[in-house]
Amino acid sequence: MTLTLRPDARGIARAAGILRRGGLVAFPTETVYGLGGDARSDRAVARIFQAKGRPRFNPLIVHLPDLAAAEAAAVFDDRARRLAAAFWPGPLTLVLPLRPAAGLSPLVTAGLPSVAIRVPAHPAALALLRAFGGPLAAPSANPSGRVSPTRAAHVLAGLAGRIDAVLDAGPCAVGVESTILSLDGPACILRQGGLPQEALEACLGEPLATATAAATGAGDRPVAPGQLASHYATAAALRLNAAEVRPGEVWIGFGPGTGDAGLNLSPGGDMVEAAANLFHLLREADSRAGAGGIAVAPVPERGLGRAINDRLRRAAAPRPAAQARPATGER
Repeated sequence: MTLTLRPDARGIARAAGILRRGGLVAFPTETVYGLGGDARSDRAVARIFQAKGRPRFNPLIVHLPDLAAAEAAAVFDDRARRLAAAFWPGPLTLVLPLRPAAGLSPLVTAGLPSVAIRVPAHPAALALLRAFGGPLAAPSANPSGRVSPTRAAHVLAGLAGRIDAVLDAGPCAVGVESTILSLDGPACILRQGGLPQEALEACLGEPLATATAAATGAGDRPVAPGQLASHYATAAALRLNAAEVRPGEVWIGFGPGTGDAGLNLSPGGDMVEAAANLFHLLREADSRAGAGGIAVAPVPERGLGRAINDRLRRAAAPRPAAQARPATGER
């Protein structure tokens, strides 16, 4: 049975105890719910891969409570410290050289010499990290390749019975995963996310490259999470940049005059609201969709729109056979 815990002192303490015993706890971050396990334990990390059905060549993000803990896990340079000072806690993951004495399970990094780390901004996540007293490996708390969870109910829909507990603190504010920036060499965005590219470029004072699939190994052997070509998949087919809805389709609008406000990423065209609503509305549309599939209105390719469109393109991509049907326990 998967427990549902409140994000109060008692719930946090119980969740931390489960983690110390090698268990798995889903917990909220400002981006999406993560599936946490002790990043130092091979067994706990292996359980994460097993619960999600995630390929073991796909590395995980390590969540830490503060910069001091992060510097114990990875080698920081001046760029990394500048970004951490500006954006942590927050929706930024840095890929940095792994510190040899970090003590992390090699399953976390998929055997790579780098590690992806972040300090989340959600108060429940920070309280859990401090109560646990160690690093947590935490990919999104959903079956691998499926729509990411922004509510505890989403976690339970996909992972009930496979994990020990979920810490329910309501909806996630940002709604798309963290931006991943590699500093293991020249600065390069590996995944668009909840922190816009423009903010990173302003902080560093330089334009940033965006990694291509060929440069990162995405779709084959990724160097960071969220790089597989097919990801965030709905059961129904997805049609993007749709100017109109076709017979039998479920419509997800964006902006004024684009359909049902109940399935509109943001009736006012606000990117922050659209990002926060994205995964929840994909799930809602998927629950209504039949053979006609889902049509999604165009979203501008700027700011958080880059992250939204990245998720939509991956959700619409051709799926490996393993993703062709929902896993047991999800729609």
